[in-house]
Amino acid sequence: MNKFKIFSHAILALGLALTTGSAAAESSGQVVNSGTKVAFRTPQNSAPALLSTERNELVLSAAPREDDAEAEAIFSPVAEYLSTVLGKKVVFKNAGNWGVYQGLMQKGAYDIVFDGPHFNSWRADRAQHNVLVKIPGEHIFVILVRKENNKIHELKQLAGRTLCAHAPPNLGTLTALNEFTNPLRQPIIVNIDGWKNIYAGMMDGKCVAAVIPLKKLEQFETDTGRQTKIVFRGATLPDNAISAGPRLNAQEQETITRALLSPEGEKATAKLRKKYAQGKSLAATTNKEFAGLSSYLKNEWGY
Repeated sequence: MNKFKIFSHAILALGLALTTGSAAAESSGQVVNSGTKVAFRTPQNSAPALLSTERNELVLSAAPREDDAEAEAIFSPVAEYLSTVLGKKVVFKNAGNWGVYQGLMQKGAYDIVFDGPHFNSWRADRAQHNVLVKIPGEHIFVILVRKENNKIHELKQLAGRTLCAHAPPNLGTLTALNEFTNPLRQPIIVNIDGWKNIYAGMMDGKCVAAVIPLKKLEQFETDTGRQTKIVFRGATLPDNAISAGPRLNAQEQETITRALLSPEGEKATAKLRKKYAQGKSLAATTNKEFAGLSSYLKNEWGY
């Protein structure tokens, strides 16, 4: 074999190795080439992708709002309880960050999920999930400025100005951005974690405006009186909810609903309800209540 053939074969082998490596990275959702993300394929009536767990295990997950220790404390009792009522092992897997969480959700890796209404809507539309139970009550986001701010009277005036908010895909932030159709004429998001910190950041002058749930605004200003003025009030939405996917049949999904609404289920979800529902009981729901809310994700990568 001459030198040219040897060189050609070496180049071909290198190309195959790179292709194989790239495919493996895509399969695992890893970051490759200096942070360039590999797109996750949206499930099309296919079997859910596997996490690092056995096929006979069901995976419970939730939006990564808590650190590992707090997430385990909130959701592990739910997983243990559902294991008992279903007769199948349910394990809680905390994604740890939004990139991993969204990627695995889009690959269909989660069987039971607790998160916001826009994600529940998307899974009902695209991942064969059914929404089973929700946090009771209405969920309304408002955008506010300091009361003495005489320059801002309506939402559109925030284009090019700073807005204290969680990073997308938080629904409050998406509610605000959804009102700005021109991507060059949008608020500048100042990422802050925690509703109380977002409110305080705006009051301290870190940004011109803030987006928070109306319930949180009322809570924060109970003692101080109104310190802000609302320049935009979002649509009335359902609250966070739990959905179940296609590895659970209709009877099993009904079992989950009944179990989570039972007295035993109240004990298992006590920490979840304390944080997200002020201790109130969960309420039964259906996909219909969440129809169309996936539209908030229309500009988010992978949706």
